[in-house]
Parts: sequence; C-alpha cells; structure tokens
Amino acid sequence: MLESYLSRHGWKVTSTHNGQDGIRAAQSLSPSLIILDGMLPDMDGFDVLRRIRATDNVPVLLLTARGEEIDRIVGLEMGADDYLGKPFNPRELLARMRAIHRRAAPREDADTIAPDFVTNEARREISFRGQVIILTDIEYRLLATLLRGGAEVVDREDLTRQAFDRESRPFDRSLDMHVSRLRRKLDQLEGFKGTVKSIRNSGYLLVQDEEAGGARA
Repeated sequence: MLESYLSRHGWKVTSTHNGQDGIRAAQSLSPSLIILDGMLPDMDGFDVLRRIRATDNVPVLLLTARGEEIDRIVGLEMGADDYLGKPFNPRELLARMRAIHRRAAPREDADTIAPDFVTNEARREISFRGQVIILTDIEYRLLATLLRGGAEVVDREDLTRQAFDRESRPFDRSLDMHVSRLRRKLDQLEGFKGTVKSIRNSGYLLVQDEEAGGARA
C-alpha cells in the first residue's frame, strides 16, 4: 500500500520485508531515505538501524508502535532522523519524508569558518582542526545552527525548525536525543575542550572552550 501511495507522489520505492534484505538493499542501492519499521519478522528493527548506522549516514525515518515512547527514544539515540507512530496517516508520512529530503538537499558551496570549525554546505560536512566529523543530516544541521549562533544561546524552537523543518511539539524529546548524540561525537574530537550546553528553559549553546569559562563560542 505504501509503495503504491508513495510512487504516485513521485518517489521511486524499493521495498523489502525483512531485516537482512533491508540491510543489503541499503548497502547496494544507496537510497536517499530509508523508512524502517521497528518490528520485522527476522530481527529487531533497531538492530537493522544499528547495522546501517555503522557504515552509512543515510536519513532514516523510524516507524514505531503508538504509545511506545521508549522505542522512539532508543531509535533517536541510535541515529534515526525522525519517527512516526503506528497507525499513521500516509499524508503525514509523506510530509515527514519531504521535510527530510529538503533538509538533505545540497546547498550552494559556501564554506563557513568558525574558530577551529569549517562547514561545507555543498558537501554537508563539518570539520574541526582538519578532523571531519561523521554526522547524520540532523546532527549536521544542529551543529551548523549552533556554530552560526556564535556566543548566543539558540532557542529550542529555532533549533527544531532548522533541524527538523517543523515546529516543536509538546513532550517531544527528539531534539534532546539528537543533541546528546552530537555532544558525544564532539567529546571524541582530539583537541576539543568544549561542549554543547543545555540552558534551562531556553535552548542550547555551543561552548568551544570550557576551560576558558565559555569565553569562546
């Protein structure tokens, strides 16, 4: 049903019906977007997501059982770009897919340089002192937005719009989970002494040197 519906709306769709075939298809077809069901007949959908994320940052939209918040949190922690609870309206799925596709579209090649960071919009790539940071599309947009914010706190609503191309929703922890993943990746950078700080009741701030008291951001 979804394959027929999405094909009518301009998407070229390849469907598989178990985890192993899905992993092989993700590796061989280089898709622009993966819709992944959390419940598969041969293996857990989260295991499929883990295998995909080990080698590829292709956008993944996770379908989860309605009401299973823990599934959504785990999926976001593992690198899903967005999630949708089942049952769902196909039009909402299509809207989510289009939003992800817009976020991933190449932009004009205009490198932006911040202290120690270089952002390449065309390649959707950010590096720190020559170290390319392996980022999902959501993480890339979050970090680029925080870098543009300079020493200012970027509020949650703005970060949500920039990263997810939608307004923030009550009780939605998507932003926090993606920021947590981004923070862990920055922590692994050689020579990086900063962090992404959570500012209570406001938003997030990228501090590039905590030892300097956050003077640089």
